[in-house]
Amino acid sequence: MVDIASPLRLPCGVVLPNRLAKAAMTEALADDLGRATPELASLYAQWSDGGSGLLVTGNVQVDRRYVERPGNVCIDGAQDDAARARLAAWARAAKGTGAAAVIAQISHAGRQSNGMVNMAPVGPGDVAMTEMPSGFFGAPHAMTAAEVEEVVARFAHAAKVCAECGFDGVQLHAAHGYLLSSFLNPRANNRASLFGEGDPYHAGELTRRARPLMDAVRAVRAACGPAFCISVKLNSADFQEGGLTADEAREVALALQREGVDLLELTGGNYESGIYFDETSANPASLAEKRQSAGKRESTRLREAYFLEYAVGIRAALDAAAPPTLPLLVTGGWRTARAMRAALASGDCDVIGLGRPLCGDPRGAAKLLDGTLSALPRLEESLHAGPTSWRWLRRAPLKLLRLLPLLGQQSWYYCSILALARTGAPAEGVGPL
Repeated sequence: MVDIASPLRLPCGVVLPNRLAKAAMTEALADDLGRATPELASLYAQWSDGGSGLLVTGNVQVDRRYVERPGNVCIDGAQDDAARARLAAWARAAKGTGAAAVIAQISHAGRQSNGMVNMAPVGPGDVAMTEMPSGFFGAPHAMTAAEVEEVVARFAHAAKVCAECGFDGVQLHAAHGYLLSSFLNPRANNRASLFGEGDPYHAGELTRRARPLMDAVRAVRAACGPAFCISVKLNSADFQEGGLTADEAREVALALQREGVDLLELTGGNYESGIYFDETSANPASLAEKRQSAGKRESTRLREAYFLEYAVGIRAALDAAAPPTLPLLVTGGWRTARAMRAALASGDCDVIGLGRPLCGDPRGAAKLLDGTLSALPRLEESLHAGPTSWRWLRRAPLKLLRLLPLLGQQSWYYCSILALARTGAPAEGVGPL
């Protein structure tokens, strides 16, 4: 029976020593030139020693003009010897002395480019981010077909550099509303009205919306070869009216299986659908309602994982198509070893993604594996902005007020990541505000 300690050989041949993965979390630890730093190497050495069989880095941007936040590592253009040495040191630290695999998450922020860096982002269309407080994001410029082709080449270039610097693979970020994800989202992709029905990437057909992602997968494979791991992070749904649906996500997953992708990570939502308001809250009621309205069963909620229900549907479709079945990584909400083992044993997913709990206990995976822990800490239940009397902010009618608890919690996680990088220990005792 498959257990959290069971190894997994991916289709490319990369072997994960166990079924626990440190999921991607933004680190914001690059230097002013967008290069990896000794702090990043130190941070990933902590996580490597923590027992995860797979480590996925935070955002590595393929275009330094369009970043998720200041401090993202960027692989943009030719990388000199110093930049490559820093990337190689990062990969070595992440692999550590064990057999863990490490893949770099490569991304383009698109219309969600951080406004502190660029208020003139690009996107599939010219649809602005209307569901976020003003000033966070600029109005996007609709990319031409030539610009889309250039981005595909940038993904391939970044992946090749990662391969040359010792990473076992890359993960193409096609979720959470970033560029590849926004092409899939009809709400953001209004290319037909801008460029006509002949545009190769417009929202009228799912195959056209998915073309930038598929082209990027093919380009990475051509640049890096069959033994290099290609993972994709995909929304199981956008959780907003008119966005990518669960049925469409299933079709995209089938297309990725046909393209020979080695590992598919399932997540969901984007900035506009409120996922970052809700998942960071101790009581994510509104997101739970969105999932329930999309057909989520109560049994899944009891099994903890936010997106496992969608993984079950996608797994069934993949199994019914043609072997070999694309392995699935599900991230979000996991806390108990019991739930993880049940999901693996049932075949619902193949790898368990762990994120925020590893900010508070970087050895959490090892403790689950050796039985020291039966459950990871639920940090989100103890983190809140200001005194207890401020908790009404989570239900405030103004989105800007609801941002305060979010920013408070996020700041604690970033403080803990920074503390791990600099001292080797999490930020114990540091309050969010």
